[in-house]
Parts: sequence; structure tokens; C-alpha cells
Amino acid sequence: MFLSVFDIFKVGIGPSSSHTMGPMAAALRFVTDDIRQLSLMPARFSVTLHGSLAFTGKGHGTDRAIALGLLGYTPQHVDVERVDDLLDSLTGRKSLEGPAAGVRFDPASDIHFDYGVPLPGHVNGMVFHAYADDDARLLSRIYYSIGGGFIVSEDELANDRAALQTQHAVAVRFPFDSADAMLRMGKVSGLSIVAMKRANETLVMPDAALDTRLDVIWQVMDACIDRGLTRQGVLPGGLNVKRRASGIYRQLLQPDSRTNSGLSPGAMDWLNVFAMAVNEENAAGGRVVTAPTNGAAGVIPAVIRYYRDHINGATQQGIRDFLLTAAAIGGIIKHKASISGAEVGCQGEIGSASAMAAAGLAAALGATNAQIENAAEIALEHHLGMTCDPVGGLVQIPCIERNGFGALKAVNSTVLAMRGDGSHIVSLDNCIRTMRDTGRDMNSKYKETSTGGLAVNIVEC
Repeated sequence: MFLSVFDIFKVGIGPSSSHTMGPMAAALRFVTDDIRQLSLMPARFSVTLHGSLAFTGKGHGTDRAIALGLLGYTPQHVDVERVDDLLDSLTGRKSLEGPAAGVRFDPASDIHFDYGVPLPGHVNGMVFHAYADDDARLLSRIYYSIGGGFIVSEDELANDRAALQTQHAVAVRFPFDSADAMLRMGKVSGLSIVAMKRANETLVMPDAALDTRLDVIWQVMDACIDRGLTRQGVLPGGLNVKRRASGIYRQLLQPDSRTNSGLSPGAMDWLNVFAMAVNEENAAGGRVVTAPTNGAAGVIPAVIRYYRDHINGATQQGIRDFLLTAAAIGGIIKHKASISGAEVGCQGEIGSASAMAAAGLAAALGATNAQIENAAEIALEHHLGMTCDPVGGLVQIPCIERNGFGALKAVNSTVLAMRGDGSHIVSLDNCIRTMRDTGRDMNSKYKETSTGGLAVNIVEC
């Protein structure tokens, strides 16, 4: 099993990888690939959203993402500063530009939210329809957004061909699909986890190109932190959540920045503010990197920034090793369980991100393979059972603060693991299986539908 570091870390747009980036990618695929099967250009499109995409699609901007995808934009390349203008123009024209230019599409009437039984393949399902002038249906395609910006068609899912979207058909040197296999390969080869991951990646691209692309991923993450540390105001969506990262950051820069309780600033403050900066940007629809999702996009950048700015001996190579190791762990989690909050709850998003960050930091600090696996296990273990119940269907409460906690747990997990020799009772594979099973048993109202938990109880506060 080979899942590239650039499958895990994708440059995109907020606020959600599963509800924004995935639907945008599916819509683009529909207009660039699917309609080519037709002998004539359709007259009109419509889209129906099912399951979690219906319940929290408005809050996550799913309808906006669908429209952008049909206009021909990708999550990576759309200009986030022009999104409102592009959508306003579409609303006025009620017809598309780009690859399906001239096809009638009015987001207000042609995007439907179906709150009934979800589609059978995945809780994040969507159906695209193309019609002729006489409104006869020419084509229908079902897509599923399976977390982290990944999409699969109904046929791919049915034929177990999700690998077409998530894995490269490459016979890699170290094809580990579990943590135990990864540790065994490391022991036999005498290589570190990062060395094995790098060996796999360089079968796809040269070593120098790999480093360049890794640096770009970190640059986008770092720039997102910087924007979040300077921007103020109220986040969109109607909850009137104020941005806090910039205010906290200004306090931390003061000569005496102790809290009201007298606590001096330390790792906790910096990790919190870095993580919150990213997720405030994400909530505002800004440019982010899936890590492994948008809802959990602040954890890994926060820990890397803390490593770079506050740990002696930090290097650019250390950041690359961090990303490669984190991706190795994220790939195993995705393969064996899920990184989708709609599928397994927030344990699959913040829990996965925290485990990845713990492993990455341990690798950057020179930990052994056993210590790295132990760090990831500790972080994931202490997120098991975490639900996903975003208030108002927005990636704001409790999501923004939750990224700070995920970053804190990641660093603490690394500290605990590196105080030991890597031996422990519960393996990372045990934790991943437990997360998968817990997610299957979890009531759907606690899995990104905003029909349970904080999402409904906050009105009583």
C-alpha cells in the first residue's frame, strides 16, 4: 500500500476537506470527465446532496464548493479572494463558464439537500444530473467524499477501486500497510521510518523534487499561520465567533505576557495560538493544507512551527522528516480506519492529526522507530471516542480550540514516548482498530451531522 505524502497533505480551501474540497473536486470531475461521454452538451445541471453533506452542507460551504467545481476550479488553484465574486456572477447569469460554458445552473434552485436516508456507499454522498433541453435526464453520477479531500465514484467504491483516487500504482520498496509491518521492515532493513518513506516517494519523483514539494507544503502551512496571527474580526457563518489568535499572539509578544492567573507563557500558549490561527483561517474559507483534513488542519502546522521556533537545533530537513513521517502514519490510519469525521467522529480527524504530529515531531527529534510508533499510539489513544458535533454545522465550535488541544497532546505524547525505550502494551495498530470499531458503533448524530452533542445542547446554555 502506497499513499503519497502529497495525497495526505493537499493544498486547498476551507472550511472542510470532506464537505468543501471533496465536493469541489467531484463537481470538476463531473464537468471535465463524465459529460464527455455524451454526444451533446447538456442544457442544465442539478446536484443532490445526501447524508452529512445535506445536514451540514450549508455550514461547510458545500453548495459554494459544488458551484466552484462546476465552474472549473480546483481547491488548490481557486483564488480565495475572488470566490464571492465568482459565485455572485454565477448567481446573476444562472449559467456556467469554464468547461461546461453555457450550461444552465442556478445554485439556489439546482442544488438540493436531501435529509433522508444517506446513500449506501458513504455518509458523504452526492448525485450529479445532466439534462437535455426538454429536461430529459441524460446522465447521473454518484460521488462520495470520503475524507481528506479524497473522492470516489459509485463504481470505484463498488469495485473496491478507491486506490485509483488515493494510491499510486507503484511497486514501492517498503509497502507497509500497518504499523507492525512498518516496524518489522525498519528492523530488517535497518532504516528509519522517514528513510523508508523517502525511498517510497522517490520512486515517483527525484529526491530534490520531493524536498522542493515538501518545502512548498510547509510554506503554505506557515503562511496560513502568519495570516491567522494578524487577521481580526468575526468569522462568517452566523455564530459571531470572534477571531482570537491575533489577540493572544499580541499578548505573547509583550515583555510580561503572563496570564491573569500569573502563568508565564510556554509551549501551551504557542501551540494553542498557532493551531487556532490556522483553523480560524480555515473557518473563513482561506488557503490551508489538509493535515490530514481541514477540520484538523491546525495540529500539524502548530507543532512544526513550535519545533522550528522554540526547539534548539531545528532544521529544514527536520521539517521534511516531520512531514514524511506524519504522512506514513496518516496513510496507515486512512488505510485501516478513517480520517473522516462524518464516518468515525472527530477521533478520525483531530485524533489522526495528533498521532501524525506526535510521530513527526519524534522523528524530527531523532527518536527511534519504536519511539515514533509509541508517540503516535499515545496521541491516538487519548482521542478515542471523540465525537464530531459542530455547532451550526460550522468548523468553529468546538473545532478551533480542539486543534490546540490536539497539538498539545501531540507534544506531550512525544515527550512521554521519548522518555521511554519504545516498548509499550497497546500498539498503534490496536488503537487504529479500536478507532475504526468505535466509529462504526457511534450514533450518526455524533458524526458531523450537527444533530447531537454540542450542536444541539449549546442553545440551552
